[in-house]
Amino acid sequence: MLIKIIIIIAYLAYKFIIIVYFIYMLFKHFTNKVFNYFFNISFIFFANCALAKDDRMQKISYYSIDLTEVSIGEFNKFTNTTNYITEAEKRGWGYVYSSGWIKKDGWNWKKPYGIKGELNEPAVHINFDEAQMFCKWKNKRLPSEEEWIYAAYTEMRKTSSSNFIYGQTYEYPVGNTPEGVNCLEDCKFENNVNYKKLLSRGNGHSKVGVTKKGINGLYDMGANVWEWANIENKRTKATKGGSWWYGKEQMRLSHQARKDKNMSAVYIGFRCVKNLN
Repeated sequence: MLIKIIIIIAYLAYKFIIIVYFIYMLFKHFTNKVFNYFFNISFIFFANCALAKDDRMQKISYYSIDLTEVSIGEFNKFTNTTNYITEAEKRGWGYVYSSGWIKKDGWNWKKPYGIKGELNEPAVHINFDEAQMFCKWKNKRLPSEEEWIYAAYTEMRKTSSSNFIYGQTYEYPVGNTPEGVNCLEDCKFENNVNYKKLLSRGNGHSKVGVTKKGINGLYDMGANVWEWANIENKRTKATKGGSWWYGKEQMRLSHQARKDKNMSAVYIGFRCVKNLN
C-alpha cells in the first residue's frame, strides 16, 4: 500500500513539474515576443527621432526651414550620389565682385576661394536651379521670398531659450540690432575663418551654425552669404539676408535684392524648406 502511495505521489509530482515547465516556457515565449515588440517599436521611435534631429529643421507654420545654410559637406553628398557637376566647375571659374565682376579661376563650391573649403563651410558658387535641384534631392524645395522673410524676421516659437517674443517681427534676423552675425564691420563678429588675403574686401564667410542664433533658432539668415529665394519671375530670383561683403543695411527686413538665376558667386548660398503634411 505504501509503495502505491509513493508511486502516485511521484506521478503527480512529475505531472506538476511538466505543467510548471510548460507554463514557464509559455511565459518565456510570450515575454520574449512582448519584449521584442516593444524593443522594435522603441527602436523605430528613437530612430525616427534621431533622423528628425539630424534633419535639423525648424517648424515655422505650414513649412519647416533648415536651421543652417547648406554646407559643403551636404552638397558633397548630393554630387557624389548624382554625379552632378555645377556650372562653375564646368566653366572653370567663379565670380567675386571687386570694382566690377571678376572671374576667379578654380573658384567653385569645393574651393570657394580657390583653395579647398572645410566641410562645414557654406556651399557657394551655386546658381538658383542647382540649389533647387539639391533641395528636391532632399525632398525639399527652395523657400519663396515671403516664406524666407517670415522665417527670418517673425518669431514663431511659443517657447524658446532666447528672448524673442512669439509673434513679434524684428528689424534684423537676430533681433533689433545686427550684432553677432558675419557682416562687414557693423556686426561685432570675430570670424574663425579668414580669407582676407584672397579678397579685396571683407574676410569671407564663416562656418555654418557658429554665429549668433537668430529668430526661430536659425543661423545666418542675416549676413554670411546671400540665400536664394523663389519669386514669380523666370529670369531673376531673390537673394536674401545680405552677406559678409556688406554691412547691416542689406540685412534689414525692407531690403530687396534680385539676381539672374544663372548667377553663381562666392557669396551666394542657400537653405531649403519642406512642406508639413
